[in-house]
Amino acid sequence: MLMPKRVKHRKQFRGTMAGKALRGNTLTYGEFGLVAVEPSWIKSNQIEAARVALTRYTKRTGKVWIKIFPDKPITAKPAETRMGSGKGAVEYWVAVVKPGRVMFEIGGIPEEEAREALRLAMHKLPCKCKVVSKADLEGGVSE
Repeated sequence: MLMPKRVKHRKQFRGTMAGKALRGNTLTYGEFGLVAVEPSWIKSNQIEAARVALTRYTKRTGKVWIKIFPDKPITAKPAETRMGSGKGAVEYWVAVVKPGRVMFEIGGIPEEEAREALRLAMHKLPCKCKVVSKADLEGGVSE
């Protein structure tokens, strides 16, 4: 699974996901992309599942770019533990995704194949997404 090699702080606050994505909202590498429509935390195993779905459907032709990285640690306390006694241990890592963020890009394959592959990957993710092309995103994401 994806996770940082090292971090400055072992545990983080939860934070907020208000507003739209200011960065990462354009297609930079491929011709088609998967854009988040709602804010969400995406776990490292969900990113991996979407990547596997993309590469399986395309039979490893073309190229896939993953444009999100899980760098936020999420902690959880053990089951049936009393209140208090500090913050729990790190359970998994998430990528914070805001609306308009391009999460995956794909290129080098025909349009209908790319759209179907991205549709399959979309089902592996916890947020509503849409498939976009370079032509759709000329002036950034319009929502």
